[in-house]
Amino acid sequence: MTEVPSSTASAPPEPTAEELAAATTVFGGQLDLARGFVRHLATSGIERGLLGPREVPRLWGRHVLNCAVVSELMRRDATVVDVGSGAGLPGLAIAIARPDLHLHLVEPLERRVIWLNEVVDDLALPNVSVHRARAEQVVGEVRGDYVTARAVSALTTLAGWTIPLAKPGGEVLAIKGRSAAEEIEKARKLIRKLGGGAAEILTAGAGVLEEPTTVVRIPVRAA
Repeated sequence: MTEVPSSTASAPPEPTAEELAAATTVFGGQLDLARGFVRHLATSGIERGLLGPREVPRLWGRHVLNCAVVSELMRRDATVVDVGSGAGLPGLAIAIARPDLHLHLVEPLERRVIWLNEVVDDLALPNVSVHRARAEQVVGEVRGDYVTARAVSALTTLAGWTIPLAKPGGEVLAIKGRSAAEEIEKARKLIRKLGGGAAEILTAGAGVLEEPTTVVRIPVRAA
């Protein structure tokens, strides 16, 4: 992997002992690729404004591992559409943790798409495709067994962007925080109208992460 030239970016953080143990469990033989992803986030990702400098010490725990563990909710060899990929979270983290999955990263902003493609090329990730588009523009072009999103929008908006991208019988897996239950209640009628079933709150990474990841799962009705 080539080094990213940097004069202003922060140095890539080393994981704590606890984070390293979790990363070894989550990424296994892909751990070096995960380190490479963190390096990109801490250097060019900061320089180009994809993340704030204050996030550097939290890249492993709060961001990369937090996203990667969602892959435990996915079956083998599935197709995943990641909406609003931004800094590759969760899409690239999932792709590195699970090389059997194929990821479609959907991101409308050109500078982010350029960065995503650079990272995919540098890490040589054959299971990732990057699309410069809004979610509604790729309906009918890409469909996933799973559709993921993190820090994109509330479910009242996100449901309309994600459910149409799921295959019949697929699932939306949205990473959420403490407002998950409230968001589900507000979006319940819209989810049903769009063809989604009863949303539920799951956790991923229990027993691996100190703070497991909260995920809203929305099943999409089969045609």
